[in-house]
Amino acid sequence: MNVTDRQLKGFYLFGVALNTGALVYSIDTGEYLFAGTFAFILLYLGFRYRMVAQS
Repeated sequence: MNVTDRQLKGFYLFGVALNTGALVYSIDTGEYLFAGTFAFILLYLGFRYRMVAQS
């Protein structure tokens, strides 16, 4: 079973949406270490999405 680029894009966008919500929640509750982790994950997912979009 192969995963298409379209499926990967949707998967990464879903991950970005979830992590954005987690980032906002962690900042709202004052958990800045978690916020940094979620920001790092968002950067990684954005990088991976861009790699898939270019191919």
